[in-house]
Amino acid sequence: MENKNNENKKDSLNLAGRTYEVEDYNRKDTLSAGLATTHEQVSDAYMEGEIGAVIDDVKGTDIELNEKE
Repeated sequence: MENKNNENKKDSLNLAGRTYEVEDYNRKDTLSAGLATTHEQVSDAYMEGEIGAVIDDVKGTDIELNEKE
């Protein structure tokens, strides 16, 4: 039982330390897909550099972010 806990801790550390890699766009696991999507969103926001922020939806609909009044 203790050996299995050690394995789970190692797996958790591997996941927590995982960063984006170019190959994530071609991988099929959930973690890689999430990292690829997040990387693309950050890259888009950085490159657009505009005041009117929107959230790019995967299905093609942009969601505008309105300032609080």
